[in-house]
Amino acid sequence: MSINLPGTTFNGGYNSTLNLIGVGTIKASFGALARISVISPGTAGTLTINDCVTIGTATAANEFYSVPFGSLSAGQIITLEWPCSVGIQVSSMPTGAVIALSWF
Repeated sequence: MSINLPGTTFNGGYNSTLNLIGVGTIKASFGALARISVISPGTAGTLTINDCVTIGTATAANEFYSVPFGSLSAGQIITLEWPCSVGIQVSSMPTGAVIALSWF
């Protein structure tokens, strides 16, 4: 996904959330999750991301990304470019994991 502004093109998101170590709201409105950078994959659990406004509204019906810690590796870049109509929530995070996100 590219966002074009006069004289500038952003590929992969122009906002970032760095050193995320737990669940939380990334954006509580329309947007897109561009990339996930795995700093540390953690030791147990699953990374789950939902298209919803709050953690309390995260369900299987609005989940768009889920991967167990064993499928993540340090330094891995995951390109999603996934549009979110309501918001971006990290609803589950592997124990000890650290990630960074780029988003619109």
